[in-house]
Amino acid sequence: MVEYAWLAPLLPLVGYVFLLALGRRAPEGLVAGISVILTFLSFLVSLAVFTALGSHPDATGAYTFRWLTLGTHSIDVGFQVTHLNALMLLVVSAVSTLVFLFSVGYMHKDERFSVFYQYLNLFVFSMMALVISPNLFQLYIFWEMVGLCSYLLIGFWYFKPEAALAAKKSFIVTRLGDVGLFIGIILLFLSSGSFDYSTVFQAATSGHLGLPWISSAHLTTLAAILVFTGAVGKSAQFPLHIWLPDAMEGPTPVSALIHAATMVAAGVYLVARTYPLFEASGVALTVVAWIGGITALLGALIALTQRDIKRVIAYSTISQLGYMMMGLGVGAYAYGMFHLFTHAFFKALLFLAAGSVIHAVDTQDLFEMGGLGKKMRITQWTFLFGALALAGVFPWAGFWSKDSIINATLQSGHIVLFWFAEIAAFCTAFYIFRVYFLTFHGKPKDEAKYAHAHEGSWVMTVPLIILAIMAFIAGFFNTGLNNYGLEKYLMADSPTGLIGHVYPDNVALMIASVALALLGILVAALMYWKPVISAEKLAQSLGGIYRLSFRKFYLDEIYYRLIVWTGKLIASIVDFFDRYILDAIVWLLGRAGYMGGVGLKYTQTGQVQTYSVIALFGLMILVAIAMFHVGGVF
Repeated sequence: MVEYAWLAPLLPLVGYVFLLALGRRAPEGLVAGISVILTFLSFLVSLAVFTALGSHPDATGAYTFRWLTLGTHSIDVGFQVTHLNALMLLVVSAVSTLVFLFSVGYMHKDERFSVFYQYLNLFVFSMMALVISPNLFQLYIFWEMVGLCSYLLIGFWYFKPEAALAAKKSFIVTRLGDVGLFIGIILLFLSSGSFDYSTVFQAATSGHLGLPWISSAHLTTLAAILVFTGAVGKSAQFPLHIWLPDAMEGPTPVSALIHAATMVAAGVYLVARTYPLFEASGVALTVVAWIGGITALLGALIALTQRDIKRVIAYSTISQLGYMMMGLGVGAYAYGMFHLFTHAFFKALLFLAAGSVIHAVDTQDLFEMGGLGKKMRITQWTFLFGALALAGVFPWAGFWSKDSIINATLQSGHIVLFWFAEIAAFCTAFYIFRVYFLTFHGKPKDEAKYAHAHEGSWVMTVPLIILAIMAFIAGFFNTGLNNYGLEKYLMADSPTGLIGHVYPDNVALMIASVALALLGILVAALMYWKPVISAEKLAQSLGGIYRLSFRKFYLDEIYYRLIVWTGKLIASIVDFFDRYILDAIVWLLGRAGYMGGVGLKYTQTGQVQTYSVIALFGLMILVAIAMFHVGGVF
């Protein structure tokens, strides 16, 4: 079955081409039916591939053919199946199927309904093709296609200025990281002579990467950090995280897809897929760990004060991606991917539940909601499951995966990062239950919106229920109850049976983590459910600290001053030079030619005697020049 893995990305591509042929005015039922069925079939193929691999290293394989030959080098294309990308295929296809189904209700009667599903299908195809790419060259092609699709989907409602600006911002910011990735890939090709993963990894681990101007060790570190910059952009890590909250301007199903299984997961997957390269450089792993830890804490601190329900969850994504990167950076390869696996389900759940709320009350402001639990029971309970998973409450999925990373961080000796992770865990529990209490409990803040609130149709509630179940049980895929099955599954990609490090469970730390999460929930309840602490007075007393979080640490303003304003200044200088100097020179030359032509026009009289006088006058000038400057004509 492994050799048929190419069918997984092919099916969404078929859906895209078919919908493109049908045109924009195709019936909604036909458009949605084709998309959901083909994506579900892709999920079945992915599940069959995942199951067929089992825990056997020999079951993996590459299926490629020669595409280009450039001198002594050749470029192959095709697909490769490993335990890592089999897991990714399963996650992407499963979440995508549920998002496709949810979108039927959410995007109902949108005038570009068919176009929306075209973009979704192309997005899923690009992500799956990226995942099974057999080399860095092919990965980069689909890496850019994922970026293109995210641009199209974030700016789907292009008539809204905010959506158009958010799409441009996401595209430009992620390009910054992509330039680093491109340079890193080129360096690896020049030093190893191949884009193939195994060839590059073997050269890096054996110390045979080398160029005349740099040693193998330094080149390995440089290339790994450059590759990581691509992941920093795609997975919204500090300092290139600023695009992700603005991406909320796209339709909510897009947010769920981007944040749970596709674009942001691509960066984490890239680091995991090239992990042998990072293992060959301790410096590169340290950079990954610290960027991840800073991002986890920063995202959690900003989410504490945001009013937009989707932005809170967006900053939550940034924070959780930081946990994944931190896990990979401290050597906990399996735990980082385990958290990606569980996070995909409970984050898709939280976004789709938020979408159900927005669909019902037509607002994203938390302070215009309240009391919706009475009218939207399914949404309330499923959101609660997602919140408990995100907060890391036992036995929901997030508890198992996030606690594994925190435990690995502590046992690997990264004490500062451990405290970053613990503070972020407390903040996470607080802010997600702040959202829960403000949305579903208390009195309605806007009676008119509350009066029109209603639960969505079955196409919206069924995905919520399935994701809620997964948010509860997904963590058990890698516990002592199943003999740490997912961990062993991922480790099967290594001939030695070990990628990174594994750490024994720390029961005391587990209890402390749950207690910390419960404390965060308690504080949120005392502020927003059964008010004992006044949130407004607390915000006023915190003053600048509160504003720092609410204004997102002024990072957007800093970027504007350092990059946007500087770019505009340079552009204005170039414009001035082009408009008033270069254009002026061109104008003067043109004017001089014109005036010369006009002057010559009046010398053409048609009279021979006039021409003779002019010729004589010219001859006299030449004689004069010769006499005074050359020394005479004789």
